[in-house]
Amino acid sequence: MLRKPGTMGHGHRPGPLVAGGRPPVIDARVLAEEVDRRIRALPEHGVEPARRVRREYSKRLRAVPADEVVALALALVGRQRWVGYELLYHHPGALASLGVDEVERLGRGMDDWGSVDAFGCCVSGPAWRHGRITDGVVRGWAASPDRWWRRAALVSTVPLNLRSRGGTGDTTRTLDVCGRLVADRDDTVVKALSWALRQLVVWDAEAVRGFLEDNDDVVAARVRREVRSKLDTGLKHARRPRLRA
Repeated sequence: MLRKPGTMGHGHRPGPLVAGGRPPVIDARVLAEEVDRRIRALPEHGVEPARRVRREYSKRLRAVPADEVVALALALVGRQRWVGYELLYHHPGALASLGVDEVERLGRGMDDWGSVDAFGCCVSGPAWRHGRITDGVVRGWAASPDRWWRRAALVSTVPLNLRSRGGTGDTTRTLDVCGRLVADRDDTVVKALSWALRQLVVWDAEAVRGFLEDNDDVVAARVRREVRSKLDTGLKHARRPRLRA
């Protein structure tokens, strides 16, 4: 719910700014309930219909102070987690306002691929790239007994190397995290390791090739196969030639 200070009516349709040019005031809990209710009421379920709702709220929230958008994202963690992450990512100042505590609170309770990957690509990776969390924090996740946090450590390297997320290539930090998890055989971690290395190929193919060679005795077969395919063909899976009749 966005409202003018002192305005309580539920029928009020908020504009981007209150009178006098002051930022809007939001009630994070109430607005999180509203976002959740809107998404649950959609006639079609899935990422794209929900993302259309998210885009609408991103426009409404552009002038809202960063700390209030962070509070909204935290309130959405138990409802529409990834939508909250995207609201943060697309707000002009929210990512720059994050600290370690907020980042880890946003990640608390992650328990599936989608939530971890949205967290890594929209929250922790960009926060790391902008210096809001340190290398040591991500290394701590890599050492976690929780497989989802270990996966998050690897996925956090993706925005360092993904142009569409502002990445400009970061061999040192990417390979540092990959090296810490190269022997991990949890399937969620193995697949994230492949993703992290393949994303770095675009910037530093030789470093990735050297990493595979140096860790040939411990790297998972899936990682070796997929990353070598990316190095040799530019694709995760090499296309098989069609047989002619």
